[in-house]
Amino acid sequence: MKLFAPSYYKDFVCIADRCTHSCCIGWEIDIDHATSKKYASLSDGYGKIIKNSIEWDETPHFRLCSDERCPHLDKNGLCRIILEFGEDYLCDICREHPRFYNCSAKGMEVGLGLCCEEAARIILSSDEYSEFIEIGKERERDDEIEYDSLPSRDRIFSILSSEMEYREKLGAIQSEFDVSALMLSDIEWREIIDSLEYLDRAHKEMFACYSNCAALPKSAEKAAARALAYFVYRHCTEVYDDDDLRAHLGFCLFCERLFASLVAHYGTDDIATLARIVSEEIEYSEDNTDAIISCFE
Repeated sequence: MKLFAPSYYKDFVCIADRCTHSCCIGWEIDIDHATSKKYASLSDGYGKIIKNSIEWDETPHFRLCSDERCPHLDKNGLCRIILEFGEDYLCDICREHPRFYNCSAKGMEVGLGLCCEEAARIILSSDEYSEFIEIGKERERDDEIEYDSLPSRDRIFSILSSEMEYREKLGAIQSEFDVSALMLSDIEWREIIDSLEYLDRAHKEMFACYSNCAALPKSAEKAAARALAYFVYRHCTEVYDDDDLRAHLGFCLFCERLFASLVAHYGTDDIATLARIVSEEIEYSEDNTDAIISCFE
C-alpha cells in the first residue's frame, strides 16, 4: 500500500531543544508492547534508569517528574534515550509524534499534528494542503475501504483554495454539506466548551471568547483556511458514510470558529500558538473530540 502525505510534510524536522512547547512535558507517554519488552530487558547503566522510570501497570508508561516533564528530558530539552541508545529505542508514540495516519481509498496517508509547535508553523504557512506526494509504502490492510471520502474532501479543498472571499468559502462548505457551527448559539457552545476537560485551565478561560460570528483580520484568513484544511484532512478521511462525514466536518468547522474567535480576541502576533492550543485541547483529547462530534450527529 502506497503512503502519501501533503507536500508540506517534507519540510518537517523536529526542532528538539529549540522547541518552546516540548511534547515531552505535560503528556503521559504510553509505551507500546514491543518497546516495553525491550525496556524490561535493560539492566545496566542508563538502561536501568529507563526501566525504573516506568509504571508497569496495564498500560506501561513513563512516570512524569513533579514538573510534569518526561524523566528522560534533559535540562537542554533533549531526549536522554536518544542520546544513550539512539532513536531505535524510542517507543512508538515518541518516534511517530506528531505524525498521524489515515487509510483512504487511494492508500495510507500520513500527516502532521497541529499540536506540535513546528508542525503548526508549517501547516499555517503552506497552501500545499491539497498537493500530495508519495513518500513510501505501508503494509497492506486486511479490511477494505467501504466509503470513499476523497471526492468530498477534494471538493472542500477546492472551495478553500478558490478566489472567493473567506466568509463565502465557509458559507459554501456549510451549504453544500448541510452542516454549520451555527446550529448552536454562542451561549450553547460556551456551555459545552466549559464542560470539556483541559490540560491547562488557562485555556478554558481563553476559549470563553468563542463566537460563531468571530471576524478574522484579513491577514489571518489564509491561516484559518489552512487550519480548516488540516482539520478536514485529519478528521474527514476515515469516515463511514455521508452522515459520519457531516458530523466530522461539523467538528472541523467548530474548531475553525474557535480558532477564529481566539485570533479575533487575542490578535495575530502568535497565531500558530493559538492554533496549537485549539489542537492540543480539543482534537488531542478523545473525550473532547467525541463531545463536539456528537453535537452534529
